[in-house]
Amino acid sequence: MDVTDIALLLLRLVVGATMIAHGVNHWVGGGKIAGTGRWFSSLGLRNGVLQAWLSVITEIGAGVLLVLGLLTPLAAAAVVSVMLVAALLAHRTNGFFVMKDGYEYVLVLGVVCVVIGLLGPGWLSLDHAAGIEITGWAGGGIALGVGVLATAALLAVFWRPRAPEPATPNTES
Repeated sequence: MDVTDIALLLLRLVVGATMIAHGVNHWVGGGKIAGTGRWFSSLGLRNGVLQAWLSVITEIGAGVLLVLGLLTPLAAAAVVSVMLVAALLAHRTNGFFVMKDGYEYVLVLGVVCVVIGLLGPGWLSLDHAAGIEITGWAGGGIALGVGVLATAALLAVFWRPRAPEPATPNTES
């Protein structure tokens, strides 16, 4: 074990705990599942309540897997997908900075998860203990590739962007 293993553990713990907290907040915080579902529907996703549950399960599940260092590239891919959906549907048009509801925060979490995929979970992980670590280009490729494919699949099946509001003719002459 070396300093890299400690650094990877810290990254996994922070990102994992953040994802767990985010998922729990979608589930029981604020507007609960119904409110989260309405918000997802407002972003153009069909079946908002189903999307809310899928989001909760993905965020909490990926968070737990990251904390444990289990199936790490797939857990990282799940976070990449959640962050990519959020970036595309909720934050893209707001610019970069998070204080303006931009994509800064989701970009950082997504890239950190690709890095975790590249570097692997480290020695302090269940993947290492079980001898199933996938690192390097394969781990990073899984984190990024599966994350992007999952995002594309979700959007293809559930996203129906609203048509722009029709312009009202100017009747004043």
